[in-house]
Amino acid sequence: MLDSNTYICIMIVVTGAAGFIGSNIVAGLNRRNYRDIVMVDAFNRPEKIRNYESKIYTALVERSEFMEWLERNNRFVQMIIHMGARTDTTEFNQDVFRKLNLDYSKMIFRACVEYGLPLIYASSAATYGMGELGYDDSHEIIPELKPLNPYGESKNEFDKWVLMQEEHPFFWAGLKFFNVFGPNEYHKGRMASVVYHAFNQIKETGRMKLFRSHRPDFRDGEQRRDFIYVKDVVDVILYLMEGRPDSGIYNLGSGRASTFIDLVTFTFRAMGKEPDIQFIDTPEDIRDTYQYFTEAGMTKLRAAGYTRPFRTLEEGVTEYVRDYLSEGLRS
Repeated sequence: MLDSNTYICIMIVVTGAAGFIGSNIVAGLNRRNYRDIVMVDAFNRPEKIRNYESKIYTALVERSEFMEWLERNNRFVQMIIHMGARTDTTEFNQDVFRKLNLDYSKMIFRACVEYGLPLIYASSAATYGMGELGYDDSHEIIPELKPLNPYGESKNEFDKWVLMQEEHPFFWAGLKFFNVFGPNEYHKGRMASVVYHAFNQIKETGRMKLFRSHRPDFRDGEQRRDFIYVKDVVDVILYLMEGRPDSGIYNLGSGRASTFIDLVTFTFRAMGKEPDIQFIDTPEDIRDTYQYFTEAGMTKLRAAGYTRPFRTLEEGVTEYVRDYLSEGLRS
């Protein structure tokens, strides 16, 4: 086992490194004694500085300059973890997603093939749409999926493109993230997790507003999602990076669907307060594309050798609220 003074001399590139999941990956790498990290992002948002100012890394590279940087420095790189993307599900400008989520990802994939670099990249559970075909990460269903918004479409188009390629990196993994929550998401605004919004609403008003159900088969607040704590996401990524099982596209959720009432109740409990939940109409701009149920099939990841248990929703919410949100800390 490595002691705290032993550094692993492997250069790892993390794109989207100033963002939510990317900055948690860098923190996880640092905890495992990886220090030679190249952080790629658009470093033009001052509020995101806190996500990386305390991290140990080798260089900050602007997203627009990364491909040129990689052409010069690929011989030093041993892994690319590509988390950079436009993630706003309420954005409907197709050109934005085509440029940032599709074309940019294609350039990175091709570079990994050319330079012989392993690649882990972010896909999304948004690719599953309403779940008409279920939530199993079989490659066979990917061409048939019907995402509900341009964000999900861009992620699914890239997954389809990857599977159609004749040449792949010698190891690659695409990860369909379900509902990830945890530290360092404060900059995401409307796209931040329900836990984050619940904590702030409860702190300010003593109560929490949830979306009312607009379907007869779901009661208010009993819409169910697969919520996963970001530290579990990082653990899986580190396992794939170091273990390199079979390449492919994997679900990354907890494998357990929970209601929004449960999630908010755990938030109240972690804050030492009695639940006070009110219901409001789901905004019309997302009502028709709102997922009422998601639950990741996790058989493929388990078969790939990942045996570590995921935190329960209550465990993840409690740690996030008590250790981070209440203290104003970052990962």
